[in-house]
Amino acid sequence: MAVAVPPVVRSKAGALGRVGRAWLDGLPDLVAALGQRWAVTVERTLAGGTSAFVALARTADGRPVVLKLGLPDPRFAGEIGTLVRAAGRGYVRLLAADVDRSAMLLEALGPSLRRSDLPPEAQLRVLCRLLGQAWAVPPLDSGPASVSASVSASVSASVSVLDKASSLEDLVGRLWDELDRPCPERVVAQALTFARRRAGAFDPGRCVQLHGDAAAANALRVRSPRPGAEAGYVFVDPDGFVGDAAYDAGVALRDWCPQLMAARDPVSLARGYCRLLAVGTGLDEQAVWEWGYLERVSTGLYAWSLGAEDLARPMLATADRLFGGTLCGS
Repeated sequence: MAVAVPPVVRSKAGALGRVGRAWLDGLPDLVAALGQRWAVTVERTLAGGTSAFVALARTADGRPVVLKLGLPDPRFAGEIGTLVRAAGRGYVRLLAADVDRSAMLLEALGPSLRRSDLPPEAQLRVLCRLLGQAWAVPPLDSGPASVSASVSASVSASVSVLDKASSLEDLVGRLWDELDRPCPERVVAQALTFARRRAGAFDPGRCVQLHGDAAAANALRVRSPRPGAEAGYVFVDPDGFVGDAAYDAGVALRDWCPQLMAARDPVSLARGYCRLLAVGTGLDEQAVWEWGYLERVSTGLYAWSLGAEDLARPMLATADRLFGGTLCGS
């Protein structure tokens, strides 16, 4: 099978320099080696990966599974660790893992929640259910017996409490200048204000295990009902860090660009989404709003830096449309 690497993944690998180029060059041999080790036949590359090579494979008895090979990044161990501790509850099932090679074998799933026919409000309710399960995952655990002790030991050391707001404040300020200011200054100023507020409210003692990118695109439909997937969907691609729960809800609020661009009153529509998330998760509405706005701006700038302007422009345009709403006041 030809190993086709998505453009965004190739771009991220290139940004890693020699290490990234070596990863790309060695990918075909790594796919072949893991296919033999885990007794699977790799069939085709799956679209949608942004930080990993993802492919559909089949076991010897014909069962579909997914092979995922992450870019060389120590944070990938956090993703494996989250899936180990989740044990299929609200998350994709982890069938096998190789931490040193940033490799996983996962259960095969169906289309994403974003590609469903459900309206945004129904999708957000599904995300609220999944977030409740995600936050119940213990930050530190030995992991289930089905995963080797060596894997569990490696991933336990990767768990960290992260002040995400401070890191996003640095990212937004740096990228806005580096990219020659691709959005209005007031949008960036509002995002930075919210970043400082969230950093000021950061309390390590109240942190939980986060998904880290809890968007509808990262919730995939299970192929058949199973325990731990009562919502009909499960999360994939966790970032694997501990932080403020409202951050995850803010990521869920970050999307919905087509709806907001088409709305006569985008602020009221976004506030409705925000209120639904706050009620559904029991979180503070203002905190969810601030995280959502900060994520909208930071993601837009980050996507722009990777050359994905088709993703970046709607994010930054909707941030501008949402500026000045009642909940946006500084």
